[in-house]
Amino acid sequence: MTNLSVNINKIATLRNARGGNVPNVLKAAIDCERFGANGITVHPRPDERHIRRSDVLMLKPVLRTEFNIEGYPDEDFLKLVSMVKPTQVTLVPDGRDVLTSDHGWEVAENLDFLTAIVDQLKEKGIRTSIFVGTDTDNIRMAARTGADRVELYTGPFAADFAVDPQAAVAPFVAAAEAAHSVGLGINAGHDLSLENLRFFHEQVPYLEEVSIGHALISDALYLGLQETIKAYKNCLK
Repeated sequence: MTNLSVNINKIATLRNARGGNVPNVLKAAIDCERFGANGITVHPRPDERHIRRSDVLMLKPVLRTEFNIEGYPDEDFLKLVSMVKPTQVTLVPDGRDVLTSDHGWEVAENLDFLTAIVDQLKEKGIRTSIFVGTDTDNIRMAARTGADRVELYTGPFAADFAVDPQAAVAPFVAAAEAAHSVGLGINAGHDLSLENLRFFHEQVPYLEEVSIGHALISDALYLGLQETIKAYKNCLK
């Protein structure tokens, strides 16, 4: 069964909009685990507009499932993850002012940079994943960094799913096959939802983990967090 990692950034966004500690990010993360999530994902950004550095430091001691920290590997980010030592770090190419991740790495152009970062993280026992699109040559290049996994950016799949599901998923099937052929594990994330997740999971082979935040937290407003996590996990059976 593919693991579900719940991205709790949007819970922190709601908290930060009002100040104080409601909703409580730590309690929400613990509840996600209690309700069946296989992991917790956060993406701390330099402006701390949602998850804060202090949240990351407080989460690590209380989590019992896998902890995945996403981010651009600048000096501050690397200091944070080296201190926390999460299960996995997902390297994304986001600039400082990007609203949300919208593309993967061009690995060949950043090969030396990414390889050095992967080496640094693996020395600390941290599993590494590189955020990529579906270009198969690019994915094969990602294996040369020494990374353990790639995370497929699924925004294009979600955008095209309603028009032609088979055409939308085809590049991701090829991407997963290419990643597996060079020894990379496969994660996926961005705009996956209750509408498209089951189909994606049924079609894409070797899928180890999906990271879902915005849609899942939005659904929880109507269904409740426990029932929402149950519904998403049912899509991954």
